[in-house]
Formats: sequence, C-alpha cells, structure tokens
Amino acid sequence: MFSPMSASSCDLCAAARLTPWWYEDDVCWIAECESCSVPMVVWKLHGATPPATAVEHMLSRLREVADHYGPPHYWLDDTLRTIPDHYHAHARRRTFA
Repeated sequence: MFSPMSASSCDLCAAARLTPWWYEDDVCWIAECESCSVPMVVWKLHGATPPATAVEHMLSRLREVADHYGPPHYWLDDTLRTIPDHYHAHARRRTFA
C-alpha cells in the first residue's frame, strides 16, 4: 500500500530542501541528489512500485530536467539501492573513455 508524503523515518518522505530543486508537482519532485550531485526524481508517495503511469510521468519530467546535459550525456537509473522502499530515479552522467 502507498502512503502520502509525511514526516517519517524515510529521508525521501521528509523531502528536506538540502540541495537545489528544479521541479515539483502532485506526483513527484526533482532535486539534486545529495549523495551523487545529479538530478533525482522522487515519488511523493512512499512505496517502491508506483503505477506505470506515475513512473512514465516521473521519468519524463526527469528527462526534461536532465536534458541540459545534452542527450546522450546521461542515463536514467531507477535501481533502488540505498533507499529500497521509496521509488526514485537518477539521471546519471555518462562517462566516455
């Protein structure tokens, strides 16, 4: 089950504005990831598996923010590592050899 954004033990639910924010709507917010300094989209509901329509919306907004890198200079990574129970995705910079 999903729960609305609230002050809890989840850092992503807390949504502290510790870094620059670029976007926010009723579904998600996008800010610079505190750990890796790249754009990160966060679902406003707590849960690891949002509906496909929400994922599509969030990744589309993340692409819009990340496009300032100039595609294909980033790739979208939605593997949940450090916070495995709250959906989020990063626009990671590509490295070229």
